[in-house]
Amino acid sequence: MAEAYDPQAVETKWQARWADEGTYQVDNDDPRPTSYVLNMYPYPSGPAHMGHVRNYTFGDLNVRWRTMQGQAVLSPFGFDSFGLPAENAAIKTGTHPRVFTDARIEELKASIKRLGAVYDWRREVRSHDPAYMLGNQRIFLKFLEAGLAYRANAPVNWCPGCQTVLANEQVLADGTCERSGDVVVKRDLEQWFFKITAYADELLDAIDGLDWPERVKTMQRNWIGRSEGVEFDLQIVGRTRKAHGDDASIRVFTTRPDTSFGMTFVVLAPEHRLVKDLTTEDRRGEVDAFVERVLQESDIDRQSSEGPLDKRGVWTGSYAVNPFNGKEVPIYLADYVLGTYGTGAVMAVPAEDQRDWDFAVAYGLPIVRTVQPPDGWDGQAYTGDGPRVNSEWLDGLVDTAEAKRAAIDWLEDKGIGQAKVNFRLRDWLLSRQRYWGCPIPVVHCPVDGIVAVPDDQLPVLLPDDVEFLPTGESPLRHHDAFLHTTCPKCGGPAERETDTMDTFVDSSWYFQRFTDPWTDEPVDKAAAEKWMPVDQYIGGIEHAILHLLYARFYTRAMADLGLGPATVREPFARLFTQGMITADGKKMSKSSGRSVAPSHYFDTAGADSLRLFHLFVGPPQDDFEWSDQVDSMIEGCSRFLNRLWRLGASSVERAVIVNRPATPADQEVEKGVHRLIQKVTSDYERWSYNTTVAAAMEQVNTLTRYATDGDGARRETLDFAVDTVLLLLAPMAPHVTAELWELRHPGEPSLHAQPWPVADPAMLAVASVTMVVQVNGKPRDRIEVAPSISSEEAEALALASSKVAAALDGARPRKVIAKPPRIVNIVV
Repeated sequence: MAEAYDPQAVETKWQARWADEGTYQVDNDDPRPTSYVLNMYPYPSGPAHMGHVRNYTFGDLNVRWRTMQGQAVLSPFGFDSFGLPAENAAIKTGTHPRVFTDARIEELKASIKRLGAVYDWRREVRSHDPAYMLGNQRIFLKFLEAGLAYRANAPVNWCPGCQTVLANEQVLADGTCERSGDVVVKRDLEQWFFKITAYADELLDAIDGLDWPERVKTMQRNWIGRSEGVEFDLQIVGRTRKAHGDDASIRVFTTRPDTSFGMTFVVLAPEHRLVKDLTTEDRRGEVDAFVERVLQESDIDRQSSEGPLDKRGVWTGSYAVNPFNGKEVPIYLADYVLGTYGTGAVMAVPAEDQRDWDFAVAYGLPIVRTVQPPDGWDGQAYTGDGPRVNSEWLDGLVDTAEAKRAAIDWLEDKGIGQAKVNFRLRDWLLSRQRYWGCPIPVVHCPVDGIVAVPDDQLPVLLPDDVEFLPTGESPLRHHDAFLHTTCPKCGGPAERETDTMDTFVDSSWYFQRFTDPWTDEPVDKAAAEKWMPVDQYIGGIEHAILHLLYARFYTRAMADLGLGPATVREPFARLFTQGMITADGKKMSKSSGRSVAPSHYFDTAGADSLRLFHLFVGPPQDDFEWSDQVDSMIEGCSRFLNRLWRLGASSVERAVIVNRPATPADQEVEKGVHRLIQKVTSDYERWSYNTTVAAAMEQVNTLTRYATDGDGARRETLDFAVDTVLLLLAPMAPHVTAELWELRHPGEPSLHAQPWPVADPAMLAVASVTMVVQVNGKPRDRIEVAPSISSEEAEALALASSKVAAALDGARPRKVIAKPPRIVNIVV
């Protein structure tokens, strides 16, 4: 018997060799066809947890498989190392964020290496490194120069727990902060924004061409939220443009101008700029109380359908004029209208909108139908098609598109409106009132206003000697040496910007930096053009809106400003979103307290067994619930690898290996191996790894029986079969397969330098297939047929069967469902 398999010894040996030999390092002048495989770079929170193991196993498999296919695979790694957790740890423990973060990076890095995941560590990027901060700041200033970065006063999401502003995308569906869980409230603050809306049309239109999961594409479409309609002005009663200027009217947006004759009231967002001016003195107390209450609620809560509508609105005391019929309509506020969408004002047509209907009923407002419902309609609001009624010159029009076009033409002819496309997408709010982030490289001068920091003074670095207090202000506000500076333009006293950048800025271009992390520029355009876009990007579905949308915007903006290759407008050609590991039905993570470290399994079953478990447990896109049964499943993977070890080391008990001409039994084994090659290759392409593991386990069992039963195994056949299994499993279980290959082929190139096996089409041919014939779902006969049999031939053979005729007993088939060559079902 050969020595027992020792996973710890084998795994540490090969991990050291891959690192020492630079097996998976690639240079930018590599002549092989290029491939770029990338896992979303992680926040370093300490040693890896099972979510990391799952994610990086998928990525590592792709890298190794593509390498065996003859590709030069770019496989870099980095760390999203800025962020709130490090700063919160500084407040709690006194440990500086840089010290805290660097320690967490080393812990996570060690775990990833122990998994056997291979990366070109020469290209490592950390977002808190000065070189990366320099790139960040240079890109920001280019955006500022181009008008894509700007500062404005706006109502923003404020998290009282994190003591900072959040982008809309960082507020969860229940209105809480994704990080702290606190309820997010609104505040008016002057903030920095990126003009992502300038690319809204392109970001939306390009979604269809992406090789991404449809779910992710749908989420991005909905978030961008394109609406085509018209904006027009409603005159405020008692005001003239001459006396009041733009405040003489309210601008509304609607996608259904054809229903405007049915407008019986107007609804404003509580944060609309005209609320104070429109509120009459007798209504002020009630309006002010309403506004104060609403601004403490999340956007999600405000848009929900929960709660009585008579508590969700208030009349301002003022009126506007419906321009379509000249009638005065009251102006209300409602919590479900948001100041960040459209114009923050809505024309309410209760007969054609259910929420407007409910609001009108709650406040006793008129309801006028402008589209005739079908006969027998007993509903409330009607949103379908029908002839226009109560609409003067629109009456009788049935086609909605025609009626909308007529209404828009009328508004444009009158000079009070124009066709408009609106988006749900808002500009990206990037200011954070925190320390541990990239400084925004501008100064505020009392003479010259906002002035960019000159390039020769970049990067603006964070001072180490700051005091961390939960005040809601950046510690940089209280650091005199950082705060006070001179204006680069006039030389007078000025103050540095003390807000830092959202960490999603860091993750919006790191994948381009990886292509040449040694360049003095943010991105080497030639290197990025060689490798970009990323061929296979891997990460969680939770990044569908935030990171992925921001990265698409950044890639386009950088291309347009000459910061990235002009030919690359999409960052990720293909995306895979792996399922989450859950515990008690909730996502497994360190922050939630639900986390399982892999170190125990590394020290017992080994990394290969743990990798196989994650690949075998189910389709990689599905979630997996961690349970008490996991240990036995990992142990099962370990037993399989030990069987593979015994087979590969040619030490199976009672094995008889001989040299002989190939017998039919030998040929059948060889055919089975070629079928396995075809299946595994197809499974890898489809991310169906769980079925690959199952097929490999079955093949190892088959080969073990072949080597021990009957006349024994033919040496040439068994060697071919075992070597092929090792090659097919190499990306999944890289350590044990590499060790077995070296034992079997001493002095030859490593297993992972071997080419991927290719199935011989001649060996895949199947002489016949067993076709099952069912009657009403019950098997009645089995017929050997050619694999290429047609539906007509299959049906004819089935109906000609004597067993089927007996089952039919004279009954005439109502339907015959033929799915050749496997099954025919006859329905009677």
